Amino acid sequence: MRLQNNWFTSTGILAMLAGASIFVVAQESKFNSQDNTLIADQFNNRVIEVDPRGNIVWHFGLGPGDFSPASIIGVNDAERVGTLTLMAGTGTPGGQPEAPDCTNPGGCPDNRVLLVDESGRIVWQYGQFGVAGSGPNQLSTPVQNTWIPGGHVLITDQANERVIEVTLKKQIVWQYGTTGVSGNGPEQLNNPNCAELLQNGHILICDENNNRAIEVTRAGEIVWQYGSGDPNINEPVSGVAFASRLSDGHTLITDSNHARVVEIDRDKKVVWQYFTNTSPNSNQRGGTGPLPTRALRLKNGDTLISDQYNHRVIEVNPAKQIVRSFGKINSLGYNVQNVSHGGLNSPYDAKRIGDYTGLTPPVAESSSSN
Repeated sequence: MRLQNNWFTSTGILAMLAGASIFVVAQESKFNSQDNTLIADQFNNRVIEVDPRGNIVWHFGLGPGDFSPASIIGVNDAERVGTLTLMAGTGTPGGQPEAPDCTNPGGCPDNRVLLVDESGRIVWQYGQFGVAGSGPNQLSTPVQNTWIPGGHVLITDQANERVIEVTLKKQIVWQYGTTGVSGNGPEQLNNPNCAELLQNGHILICDENNNRAIEVTRAGEIVWQYGSGDPNINEPVSGVAFASRLSDGHTLITDSNHARVVEIDRDKKVVWQYFTNTSPNSNQRGGTGPLPTRALRLKNGDTLISDQYNHRVIEVNPAKQIVRSFGKINSLGYNVQNVSHGGLNSPYDAKRIGDYTGLTPPVAESSSSN
């Protein structure tokens, strides 16, 4: 399988956006290099792109003390779409220990999904800054966004207990979950945390507080499940923060409350796992542990893990050795130049530029082989 048009460019997206001009990246720019890593640096209120040495080559957001629309508040998720960046402004809860600059007891909201260009210009937005709601063009704690081939966006709208598919004209054309209703019955979710479009057209959803990952059809039927309510599994999961379906049919799950990344095969047997709390320096955080939030399999076979409250992003090989890291274990910070040895604050998500292994690619895949 290969991606059309040498994976993707932003020109087609910008052409779909009324009034948007074409943005071209200079050839000599280090921005968007294939070995770079995009990090949602949650309580530093920014998304950064770093090179393999940890140098920050691009950023959006003004730092941990800024709670204006110029930053992305409490960002949970970011992905590169051509030369554009899609990101979810989740907002910061009140009393968050890692975000003392958010002094409002009710928290510092964002509630936007943004698509920005390299210059930081917002070229598309769904949701209104600081407004929580479920009406037209409204979100409440959006935690994840996925660009779908054809120009729609899947948004995991957590506090509204739903996953929605939105067009660039801001129309909701599909939804799973009953708005505002928490549960585990038909068309119900409990604190959903992610959604990816699978090659078969189904949606893989992290139903976090129901402690399960589910695969649903467009008609809303659950056709696969791992976790709570599944009697066939030997090891339950707790707090499913992310899930992705690999090309061999395995599923990679971030089992957050167990500080674990687990890979299961088609028969739901554990074939690989990695724990992020085994170091003596690991953040125990009141007994909850580091709570990893995102694990992605890379095309080189390694696994990229966002180890949230250990304040680091690590790349782990199949032998469970750390081969690359950003941030410093159990040491939050803020650095505007380099994060190779610290300078991250609760990174929630990290992705390798151009690597959509296990993820929804932003363009349709061709049936041709390389």
